Amino acid sequence: MKAMILQRISPVTEGSSPLQVSDLPDLTPQPHEILVKVLACGVCHTELDEIEGRTPPPRLPVVLGHQVVGRVEHAGANAKKFQRGDRVGVAWIFSACGSCKFCSAGNENLCEGFRATGRDVNGGYAELMTVPEDFAYQVPDTFSDAEAAPLLCAGAIGYRSLRLTGLKDGQNLGLTGFGASAHLVLKMVRHLYPATPVFVFARSERERAFAKELGAVWSGEAAESSPVKLKAVIDTTPVWTPVVEALKNLEPGGRLVINAIRKEEIDKESLRRLDYPTHLWLEKEIKSVANVTRADVSEFLRLAAEMRLKPEVQEYDLEEANRALIELKAAKIRGAKVLRVAS
Repeated sequence: MKAMILQRISPVTEGSSPLQVSDLPDLTPQPHEILVKVLACGVCHTELDEIEGRTPPPRLPVVLGHQVVGRVEHAGANAKKFQRGDRVGVAWIFSACGSCKFCSAGNENLCEGFRATGRDVNGGYAELMTVPEDFAYQVPDTFSDAEAAPLLCAGAIGYRSLRLTGLKDGQNLGLTGFGASAHLVLKMVRHLYPATPVFVFARSERERAFAKELGAVWSGEAAESSPVKLKAVIDTTPVWTPVVEALKNLEPGGRLVINAIRKEEIDKESLRRLDYPTHLWLEKEIKSVANVTRADVSEFLRLAAEMRLKPEVQEYDLEEANRALIELKAAKIRGAKVLRVAS
């Protein structure tokens, strides 16, 4: 089978090729697994973090990709949930231990045995992959393959982030950064909280205009002050400056939710500007988002089908994965980037 392989940690720069086209042996599922023919796989900023060494170290060499849509080719001897030909999705959560206190409480995203698709095991930048059947999801017919792929991470983690804000209808929400996840959050907010105004902070005029197209009441640069104070802000950026800037825009008791596995190198100048009375006093909160649970993915897919949520996507061939990643790093984004692997 054909796959795009990450052999070593390296920078993603214009003209670079961090992933190599390779031929790997075909796969046989274990008794509890299914073999999936990959149709499409979303391209996520987390892949940049993996390639450039900001996440916990990936198992090298590794096939990246954790927003996978495919069809079941074969089921292991003990796998009974899916039939050959079923269309399924695979998300960032590949497996968890199932027995620790976190798994028992439904917080398997915090499990010490959490394994990530495309980091700890091979993912979807390939023609085939295997996955435990309990960590695969039926994909609603509402979506094309390319539309469904970003829902499995950008959408699911956006859904978890929105829940963690504790937002109520009518309260002001800010979104910092406006890529794959944030544009889906804005669409969710308009469905779930129709009276909530959304304020978007983004670095490019194109992103800010896109946010206004989707219903944001205001958009500005990260360093700008919002015209009103915000009950919550979801930060989807890889850098530090928006964290400090978001805190100043929170109302008393407001919450900043950081939707990122890692931040790029600390911007010391931004941190020097952190001022307790301005940014943290009056019971403001900062909460991080760690991974997703299976419940997040399942609940979000049902919600997305109910509201007929359609992500904006740009498609690339599998062999164009490096170009998609370079463009993602350069913020050449409108919605989500998706690799088309098969029809």
